[in-house]
Amino acid sequence: MESADQITILYVDDELNNLNSFKAAFRRDFKVLTAMSGKDGLEILKTQPVHVILTDQRMPEMNGVEFLIEVLKEYKEPMRILLTGYADINAVIDAVNKGHIYYYLNKPWDEQQLRIIIKNAYEIFSLRLKNKELLQKVMDTNAQLEFLLRQKLIS
Repeated sequence: MESADQITILYVDDELNNLNSFKAAFRRDFKVLTAMSGKDGLEILKTQPVHVILTDQRMPEMNGVEFLIEVLKEYKEPMRILLTGYADINAVIDAVNKGHIYYYLNKPWDEQQLRIIIKNAYEIFSLRLKNKELLQKVMDTNAQLEFLLRQKLIS
């Protein structure tokens, strides 16, 4: 795995105290970006590459699941984690079915557990990226072989 300081996390939460706590806990391990709304989070995604997205479920205007649905329209690669302080089973179902989350976690989070979850999410992100690159190489090589085969059949 690449060094942890290359892992970029976007944490979206409407509570400033949560954003500050998260940043204080994880800024030494990861590059942490924060946003106070789904709209702000989407703006950050336009300008910053992000590997892991964490979002609170209960936020005004756009809840966490709605935010993740919007994220998926443009950014399918980042791993998605939903945090909530409420045991809302419908939010979990929506997050899994519509937001395609990697993990669901209750607040308050356990720092060590969340650190492991983030690192595991990044590992999956990294493996998917490598898989995509290898698949492209196979397709390029296959196209070259088909070209050479056609050339041989023509001559």
